[in-house]
Amino acid sequence: MKLVVDGREVYAYTGGKPFYPALPCVVFLHGALDDHSVWTLLARWFAHHGHAVLAPDLPGHMRSAGPALASVEAMADWTLALLDAAGVERAALVGHSMGSLIALEAAARAPQRATHLAMLGSCVPMPVPAVLLELAKIDPLAAIERVIVYKFSTLAAKPSYPGPGVWLRGAARGLMRQVLAHQGNPMLFHDDFAACNVYAGGLAAAARVACPATLVLAERDQMTLPRNARQVAGVLKARVRMVPGGHFLMAEQPDAVLAALREALAPAATAAA
Repeated sequence: MKLVVDGREVYAYTGGKPFYPALPCVVFLHGALDDHSVWTLLARWFAHHGHAVLAPDLPGHMRSAGPALASVEAMADWTLALLDAAGVERAALVGHSMGSLIALEAAARAPQRATHLAMLGSCVPMPVPAVLLELAKIDPLAAIERVIVYKFSTLAAKPSYPGPGVWLRGAARGLMRQVLAHQGNPMLFHDDFAACNVYAGGLAAAARVACPATLVLAERDQMTLPRNARQVAGVLKARVRMVPGGHFLMAEQPDAVLAALREALAPAATAAA
C-alpha cells in the first residue's frame, strides 16, 4: 500500500489484506536499518484476524522516499501523520528497538490516539556505544557484522521463521545490507543509531502515555538489556513478557512473540487498564 505523508511517498505493508481504516488498527514500526519485512508473520496474523495493519518502511528506508528523519521525535510526528494519511483515528502502536522509542514517543504526543503500546527489544534510554556509532559512520558494513554478532542469542537459532532451512543471521545480514544500499545513503545506519543514542525524553514520554502498555523482552538480549527496561516499565505501569532468545526476537522466537502480542493487544487488555 502506498500513501503520501508530508509530501513524500510511503510504502506500508498491510499483512496481505486490503486496508480498511474502520477496523481496529495496528501500526508496526521497525528498528534501525530494517524495513517492514521484519513484521511479516505478526502483520499477517493480525490482518487475518480482524485488524487493519500498517507496517511502514520509515522515511529513507527501502520503499519509502527519503530523506531519513534524524530524531525519534520527528519519526513519532511522522507516525501520527501516517495515521492521518491512512484515515485512522486511533491505533495500537508496536515497535521494535528504535521503533519502540518511536511508538513510545508517538503514544505520548497523542495519548488519545494510541489504544495500546507494545515495545519489543527495548530499553529507555537506549544508548549506543561510541565505538559502534563511529564504526557505523566510517565502515557501515563492518558495523552490520558487529551487530549481527549481538542480534541473536546463538550461532544456530532454530530455523522456525520464516521457514525450515532459513539461516537467521544470514537473512538479517542480507536485509540490513539491502536497506543500506537501496537508497544510496551510507550514513543511514549511523543516523538511525544516533537517533536512538540522543533520545533523552523517553521516561518523560512514558509518564504521558494513557493506554495499556506491554514490554516484550528477550532474556538474552545483548543490545537492549532487559534490566535497563525496568524503569520505563515502572513509569508505564506496563506488563512485562519475557521470551527466550536475543534482540531480534521476532525472528528467533516468532511463536512466543506472537502469543505475547495477541495478549497485549486483546480487547480485554484495554478493559483491564
